[in-house]
Amino acid sequence: MSGSRLWSGAWAASAVLGERTATPAPPAVDVLVPTADRPAELAVTLAGLAAQDDPPFSVVISDQSTGDPDWTAPAAQAMVRVLRAQGRAVSTHVHHPRRGLAEHRQSLLEQATAPAVLFLDDDVWLEPGTLARMHDALERLGCGFVGSAVQGLSYLDDVRPHERVAFELWEGGVQPERIRRGAPGFERWSLHNAANLAHEAATLDLEPGDWAAYRVAWVGGCALYRREALLEAGGFAFWGELPAEHAGEDVAAQWRVMERRGGAGIVPSGAVHLEAPTTVPRRDVEATDVVDLDRPVGPDRPDQPVGADGVPRPVEVAGRPAGRPDRPTPR
Repeated sequence: MSGSRLWSGAWAASAVLGERTATPAPPAVDVLVPTADRPAELAVTLAGLAAQDDPPFSVVISDQSTGDPDWTAPAAQAMVRVLRAQGRAVSTHVHHPRRGLAEHRQSLLEQATAPAVLFLDDDVWLEPGTLARMHDALERLGCGFVGSAVQGLSYLDDVRPHERVAFELWEGGVQPERIRRGAPGFERWSLHNAANLAHEAATLDLEPGDWAAYRVAWVGGCALYRREALLEAGGFAFWGELPAEHAGEDVAAQWRVMERRGGAGIVPSGAVHLEAPTTVPRRDVEATDVVDLDRPVGPDRPDQPVGADGVPRPVEVAGRPAGRPDRPTPR
């Protein structure tokens, strides 16, 4: 087995032969999985992670179930054992009381130490190689985050070209953008409905393992952040401004990151939505309607966003060229 994942022939070497396996490489990615009342779905999500090779990664599972933690179910527990046998560090936590999705994500972010963090919902299966493609894209694009939009494969025969009109590849590198509800660029949300990205991928001339970056409004369910970029944008620390029952916390965080560092989706996605019933039935409070996204975050926020290389970049307001005089200044 190549890469950072130990193959099954080495799983029991230390127990049976007394051999110490090589010290694993420090994780390049911390995979952060919030879960609640989804033991079967969590098992599938962890099985997808067990099929990933590079980059080296760790897994942090944080549970808010009403009963026993999801990872104690037999199938999920088996996948935790597999990941650990493969050389992945897996930590499990119970996180109560429930204070909302944003607070749960913030608590996970505060446990991360790797240069990149993947927020992976507990109902998403990853195709083998997805994490490697996402990490490669994050490094090569130099932006704040890249996402693999989750695809519902029950919709493979439901082709919706009218929802893919806004699809646009990034040309010449990813730039910071300002996205707001109802403004240009927001209409890209429809790209991630049903299996739209799977249909778009079929139209592109990509070889297995290749990826292409495209413009997004946001990416839910599977987003890989440059950790420093998410922290400098405030992470999910705005959770105290929200009622416990809310949605759209990932949108709010990504819009702040996009405005400073830029963000992109990659196609093909490789992230499959399990299409399980939602565990967040009340969605009448959207984080982007409550949180003041224009309020400066942190005492050292620059007037102009900077790229991963530390060079200031103009903000491209969706629908307008970067640097145009009538472009609003980010606050």
